[in-house]
Amino acid sequence: MLKGINPYTQDEIYSFKSITSAEVNHKIEAAQNVFKTWRRTSFNERASLMLQLSNHLKKNATDLASIITKEIGKPISQSIAEIEKCAWVCEYYAENAEVQLQQKHITTDAQSSYVSYEPLGVILAVMPWNYPFWQVFRFLAPNLMAGNVGLLKHASNVQLSARAIEECLRLVGFPESCFQNLQISSQKVEEAIKHQHVKAVTLTGSEKAGQAVASQAGQALKKSVLELGGNNALVVFDDCNLEATVKICVQARFQNNGQSCIAGKRLLIQDSIYDDFIAELTTQVKDLKEGHPQDTDTYISVMAREDLAEELEEQLNTSVIKGAKIRLGGKRNQAFFEPCLVENVTSDMPIFQEETFGPVLAITRFSKANEAVELVNGSKFGLGVSVFTENDKLIDDLIPQFEDGAVFVNELVKSDPRLPFGGTKRSGYGRELSDEGILEFVNKKTVYIK
Repeated sequence: MLKGINPYTQDEIYSFKSITSAEVNHKIEAAQNVFKTWRRTSFNERASLMLQLSNHLKKNATDLASIITKEIGKPISQSIAEIEKCAWVCEYYAENAEVQLQQKHITTDAQSSYVSYEPLGVILAVMPWNYPFWQVFRFLAPNLMAGNVGLLKHASNVQLSARAIEECLRLVGFPESCFQNLQISSQKVEEAIKHQHVKAVTLTGSEKAGQAVASQAGQALKKSVLELGGNNALVVFDDCNLEATVKICVQARFQNNGQSCIAGKRLLIQDSIYDDFIAELTTQVKDLKEGHPQDTDTYISVMAREDLAEELEEQLNTSVIKGAKIRLGGKRNQAFFEPCLVENVTSDMPIFQEETFGPVLAITRFSKANEAVELVNGSKFGLGVSVFTENDKLIDDLIPQFEDGAVFVNELVKSDPRLPFGGTKRSGYGRELSDEGILEFVNKKTVYIK
């Protein structure tokens, strides 16, 4: 049974039965059948539908965003921004996919030799709840434009979002079964991966879920792309623009109630500006508007589930026992967790070592640049790092030393359709978005004509 609970009211939103194995097989067979015709459509046909989808998202942004807010408690203004970003990724691939997938001609001793990029077929996406539309659309847009068809296994607490996405595609005219929601539990994912018509799988989620899907895909000799957890660092040097940097760090940690893989979870501050920075940080965090997630001026509201808030509370309490000091917040009331600043954090504490999926910011001092690099790279994750400095030479020196999949200078780590997105180490492998993302699930076919 798949259940949805409104985290703000604690009311049950829905209770859906999982579809049967026979129904899963039927949907996969239907996807394979539509793939045979969808793969032959022109880029112009696909782009036309994708642009219509983008327009539909924009026109219905408030209604679709309300679904997100009801299911996971995300403040409505941030939910609307998520829908608008989905529209952007649709436009991006509608405008760029044909060029990204054009044949690559290579001079050899043949009369003609080139690489063609052809769709694989049915691709399964296993997606999380924290960005219930965006995570899906950054898979959906490039893969449908590449000629693939999609199956979605969404998180159990965002099934209304999953249904709404499927309905959006139907309303704008995508072929039936071109993109389908599989209303199943995690236990049935392996069954879908093993189906002969499923050619590959992508997962965004936890480290544990990634290990399971990678293992299942490997046993079936099918490609997988994994975007897993993150423990991003915000590295603040003493020559930064202090007030602007604080504002970015607050957004990096506390947007979406702190529930993001790319959130800045570890704040590293150079000694010489530590006190001034902490004072301004405390002021800005105190000013964050807490309240009902449907209020347009709310910035902080409830976490998506009470058990997630309880897990965060345990990580915080264990770190305090080890010597961390709570400067601000940290109290929990059911699924609501006060924005929390924690000082004296050392590398042996859970809030430094583990991914904290909620509004807790772990703060550590450093004195020299090499110390900051060691602290950043001391994580088992490697999704991204933000560096704040006005020293161009220092930036050039630091960038190659970080082991993460992305380095953002004077900005929070964020996904952008124009840039590849993905991590290293326990943050997964493969890339989403940009031309790198659309090339993940295509057959790179070598053609040699003599």
